[in-house]
Amino acid sequence: MAQRHFEGKEHAESYQRYRVSPPQELIDEVLNFLQKRYEQIQEPLDLAVDVGCGSGQGTELLAPHFMTVVGIDISSAQLEIASAKDHAANLCYRQSPAEELPFEDDIADLVISMTAAHWFDHPRFLQEADRILRPGGCLALLSYTMDFELEYGESTSKLNEICQEFYATLLPFRKAYLGPSSLQLYKKIYDLVSYNDKEWHQCLKVPMMMPLSRFIGLVETFATYQGFLEKDPVEAKRLSQTITDRLLEAMGVSSTDTEVIVAVKYFYLLAAKPQTS
Repeated sequence: MAQRHFEGKEHAESYQRYRVSPPQELIDEVLNFLQKRYEQIQEPLDLAVDVGCGSGQGTELLAPHFMTVVGIDISSAQLEIASAKDHAANLCYRQSPAEELPFEDDIADLVISMTAAHWFDHPRFLQEADRILRPGGCLALLSYTMDFELEYGESTSKLNEICQEFYATLLPFRKAYLGPSSLQLYKKIYDLVSYNDKEWHQCLKVPMMMPLSRFIGLVETFATYQGFLEKDPVEAKRLSQTITDRLLEAMGVSSTDTEVIVAVKYFYLLAAKPQTS
């Protein structure tokens, strides 16, 4: 059964403000995998479909490489924010569940999901992806682990001790549907993919510079924090402020505008639909 979360306007705005885009090197990995499956290929390709696109941070990265890019999401609030931003003329957004994609058969060069596929009904989604992919087309599912690491000079070790406490406190609020590990969940999805031509990759570690306030805001978009917020908003906000204060003290600074390096660890699966004879 598909899971529905993050559909409210306030949370959609937080996604837009705090969630990180996949690195260009990861998008390049997807494109290289796809290009090797076509005997003759020229960019731009015809159609890419980004399923569970949220507020569109990742969808935008596909626009230079395809004639048409369509972001799909179940949440009208997420799509309203995505559509309101300036975006390429060849990019549009449509509301739809991941398990009922509004496309004809054998039409897409790429079906991709960036940090969203864990919410889908996996067998039904994979069946839909197979239906709309043209022969040789690529399925790409990308995500990252939630144990972000911080770097800030000599304070690095202490910062990560505090972060581990933060994550551990939130863990009991993780949705049971997701199991103990997103990485393990995606490995199960990988096993469900019927294509013989498929690859599993972990972990691509990408350092990103951002203000401490954005790191805290990013963690607050996690399903674990949102679960805590739903159950006890006062304690959830108190925890967030306490962690922020401890991180500032460890860094020896007073402003949450101070930038830190946040190491994001990506994992991903790539698979190609067989070519027809």
